[in-house]
Amino acid sequence: MNKTLFNEFESVSSKAWKQKIQVDLKGADYNDTLIWKTGEGINIKPFYHSDDFNEAHKVSSSQATNWKICQHIIVKDSNKANKTAIDAIVRGAESLILELSNDTININLLLENIDTSKALIFLKCNFLSDDFIQKYHSNLDVNVIFLNDIIGNLSKTGNWHESLKEDHLKFEAIVKATNQITIDLSLFQNAGANSIQQLAYAMAQANEYLNHFDNILDNSSKKSLQVIFTASVSSNYFFEIAKLRALREIWHVLASEYNVNSDCLILATPSKRNKTIYDYNVNMLRTTTECMSAILGGANVICNLPYDSLYHESNEFGNRISRNQLLVLKNESYLDKVNNPADGAYYIESLTQQMGEKAIELFKDIESNGGYLSQLKSGTIQRKIKENASQEQEDFDSGKLVLLGSNKHPNTNDKMKDNLEKSPFMKKESRKTLIEPIIEKRLSEKLEISRLKKE
Repeated sequence: MNKTLFNEFESVSSKAWKQKIQVDLKGADYNDTLIWKTGEGINIKPFYHSDDFNEAHKVSSSQATNWKICQHIIVKDSNKANKTAIDAIVRGAESLILELSNDTININLLLENIDTSKALIFLKCNFLSDDFIQKYHSNLDVNVIFLNDIIGNLSKTGNWHESLKEDHLKFEAIVKATNQITIDLSLFQNAGANSIQQLAYAMAQANEYLNHFDNILDNSSKKSLQVIFTASVSSNYFFEIAKLRALREIWHVLASEYNVNSDCLILATPSKRNKTIYDYNVNMLRTTTECMSAILGGANVICNLPYDSLYHESNEFGNRISRNQLLVLKNESYLDKVNNPADGAYYIESLTQQMGEKAIELFKDIESNGGYLSQLKSGTIQRKIKENASQEQEDFDSGKLVLLGSNKHPNTNDKMKDNLEKSPFMKKESRKTLIEPIIEKRLSEKLEISRLKKE
């Protein structure tokens, strides 16, 4: 054929499509009938057209072909954790999150026989010690990243590790040694914040750090500063793709204002908020779509959540299944055939643009009212997250928000009381805090507690 088939058809404008739809609606209002208005204030149209955009879409800097499979290991014993880490790498892991509870862990022993030039290692320190990090950082490969987020710790626990002054002094020493800063926005998602809030709060938190280090780091350090965002991804498939894309875009805007490295590393993991202990195999379906969103959204590293992690201690089977899910997605799902599959998709581009704009608007509001720490101290951020979380909980309780196997089509013969190796529920502790902490809570907790009592 010498002629392209579609050359025989005239192009149809978005205005013409809309007119045709309005005729078919037979008098019903187009906006009220077909425009879906989300809780975040985003309007979803029934169709998208090139006319909706003023300029051609840019090609994303991230590549869906270039992400790493990650496994999370809680380190209690250096020898045992080292063997687990080596086994995970042999069986497909390309990256590791090694979570450390104290500074007595021997890092050299922990990383023995692990080629850190090939496997990207994250050391998540649940403590703050500049001496510990300075001791090991100079002897380790540059492919090791220390995850330290003092503001994130304050948000989660309600307290500094020691005090505002001490935490900042130690954090300064850590950043000078590593030239790395971590911002954890997974806390917001797991506590019930919407996508706009997650993005805005992450930027506000990042702004606190950039503002603090503006006159501390020299220009060379700023240009090479490595910023890591740890994000949780929920099952709202297209929204989560757009959220990660928007995260990169608004970080680029903020970083440019401070003349720091505008590239960032996104470490993504599935959300805990929608996971359940009943009909727990459905968790594998949820984490699969969430990992797909992370891939298409441009995450650099993806650490899957084992389907049984809520109620089982870390085990070989659960870890193997979660790792194999990522191996299948990477090697057998054809997601690697295009660098950026989401680029140019009008719906996703529109979502990304709206999320970015609304997140920047909320970020500016936070800054005009004193910044992230001030808003945290006043309880404003906690209150806003709780308002959104309460609405989500109400939707779940009423059945409007569905978790299959929990509030929709539950298996009444499913028994879990004797299968709980650890508590899957939010723990309440009576302790003094400087601020109200941001609390993570799953949607199905109340329902699950009720079912367990009836077993």
